[in-house]
Amino acid sequence: MNPVNRMGRWGCVSTFLRTFLIQGSWNRRTMLGAGFGFSILPTLRQVYREDPGGFKEAVGRHSEHFNAHPYLANLALGAVCRMEKDGKDSEEIRRFKLAVRGPLGSLGDSLVWAGWRPAVVLAALGLALMGASPGLTVLFFLSVYNLGHLLLRIGGFAVGLERGSQVGDTLRKLALPLQADRLAGMGVFFLGGVLGLVIGRGWAFGVHVLPWAALVASGLILGSRLGQGSWRWILWSVSGLCGAIFLFGWLG
Repeated sequence: MNPVNRMGRWGCVSTFLRTFLIQGSWNRRTMLGAGFGFSILPTLRQVYREDPGGFKEAVGRHSEHFNAHPYLANLALGAVCRMEKDGKDSEEIRRFKLAVRGPLGSLGDSLVWAGWRPAVVLAALGLALMGASPGLTVLFFLSVYNLGHLLLRIGGFAVGLERGSQVGDTLRKLALPLQADRLAGMGVFFLGGVLGLVIGRGWAFGVHVLPWAALVASGLILGSRLGQGSWRWILWSVSGLCGAIFLFGWLG
């Protein structure tokens, strides 16, 4: 039977909506633990509706220490909901949570904080430099960033519900680390575009736009080929070109 039908459609929706508050009670002792316990309450009420003692124990167990990226925590939450519905042993569920929290944290950091967010910020900055109004720039950033954010939350929760404790197999097939590298490469490309727009309009420091166009092209190529590891090459290229421009102006 479809896991959504087994949990009840409203139970799934209620659990998902609560995940937007998963950081609301963040603290150094349990981190996302209290938010995780709050989010899973609708599921636990269904599973333990005839067992008040079991319900109390489950709430306490799911409010223990848990940490992951807040967007990818939905994947663990969906999987745990499925495991609770399937009647898995509490110790097996605890081991599952311990196993996934580290990978979900590091993967989310590289995918979102180091990949998606900088790329969208730089794209919005490039739009502003091309003459877009402040309102349109803000709307672009909020729309594009939150589209990716919501897809990650919804998709993670749905995959967790579908796969349960076997969610690791799906993660391997999705190859999210590779996607993170691609996003980082896209960010380098947008950085080159922003750099070209800022400094390369007409003449800059007495130098024609051609060198800056070459720098933008270099950023595109290095970003697409090397991904996140290309930042050192970009840094040296920018520093070298800026130094050459300064020296040219000083000698002139």
